[in-house]
Amino acid sequence: MKTLLLVDDEMRMLDLLGLYLSPFYKCIKADSGEKAITYLKNKKIDLVLLDIMMPEMDGWAICEEIRIFSDIPIIMLSARNEKVDIIKGLKIGADDYVTKPFDERELLARIAAVFRRYDDKVMTQEHDTDLVWDEDAYELRFKDETIQITPKEFLLVGLFLKYPNKVFSRSHLIELIWGTDTDTEDRTIDSHMRNIREKLRQVNFPIDDYLMTVWGIGYKWANKK
Repeated sequence: MKTLLLVDDEMRMLDLLGLYLSPFYKCIKADSGEKAITYLKNKKIDLVLLDIMMPEMDGWAICEEIRIFSDIPIIMLSARNEKVDIIKGLKIGADDYVTKPFDERELLARIAAVFRRYDDKVMTQEHDTDLVWDEDAYELRFKDETIQITPKEFLLVGLFLKYPNKVFSRSHLIELIWGTDTDTEDRTIDSHMRNIREKLRQVNFPIDDYLMTVWGIGYKWANKK
């Protein structure tokens, strides 16, 4: 059974969505953007249903933050049905936009349609290096050899591959991978980078040609194309 993350600041709406969807999907509820992002970084979720109008961190900001580290399907929910809002949602990375009030059959059909589109495309990122970061299988492979890495190392590699040549500071990496509510220190990032380099060297991947230390700032993945 696929798992949905329901994100809304109103518990009544979360309960209603759960009532509609729980016969077909496992439903996890989050009543804030911060809770949703933290959960996504640590657990396997198949699709996010995301309300737009929320305090502190609205659905637009949550969607943009999720897209930094994940390609998970996102359906935005809103009482606003202006075309400009729909276009904005799609531009920042949402896969669909459903207006409230909605018919439960339509919502189920929209979810199924998004899953079909995702199932039809290849859920891997392959590079000229023969390195494959497979988000669906949660695997990192080089020339068909699986590299044993931790979940945090997997997310770090995926972030670098998605944004080649972008320099990430240590504090930015901590915020993106561990979240804002953490006591993780800069040296933890350095330790993870050493581990990633060592594990990729063990399978003869030329990691030193790609994962670069930007002295005084952080790290980047060099694009050799």
